[in-house]
Amino acid sequence: MQPINVLDLTQKSVTHLTDVAPLPLKILLTNVSSDSHTWNLVFMQLLLEYMGHEVFNLGACCPDELIIDRCEAEHFDLLVVSTVNGHGNIDGERLIRKLRARQDMAQPMAVIGGKLGIHGEADSSHLQRLLDAGFTAVFNAASSILQFEAFVKKISHRASPIPALPWAVEVAI
Repeated sequence: MQPINVLDLTQKSVTHLTDVAPLPLKILLTNVSSDSHTWNLVFMQLLLEYMGHEVFNLGACCPDELIIDRCEAEHFDLLVVSTVNGHGNIDGERLIRKLRARQDMAQPMAVIGGKLGIHGEADSSHLQRLLDAGFTAVFNAASSILQFEAFVKKISHRASPIPALPWAVEVAI
């Protein structure tokens, strides 16, 4: 199976999917352990639920072990890590490395997005590091929410089960 090129995903490229009934995804939503913001989690939960998915929101300042324990205890199709405090690249990399180090934790697919660094969009050095660490896709602050929506639509319209890693796509404009 070919990787999803998120940069090519636009509303135009996913409109043909309206003929196929989407499969509701079971999504675990969280932020990183150092991020106390909740508005982004509320927004993401509402967006994903509006898209027809089942969302389990772990809330703010979620410890890595709680996220990993939930992923081990219950099958999720997608882990969404949303962060706005600027430390997402550090905390997110630590989280995904711990998650992927566990036996049988190639799933769920995992994405991270938001304000990933404190040096602005000019510093994108962390994007490839996050992909290499095990995230399926990385949505930095410059990435459009439409790209994230297109990504979720694409994986929810698959006729077959979501493929196992490794496959990753950088999402940065």
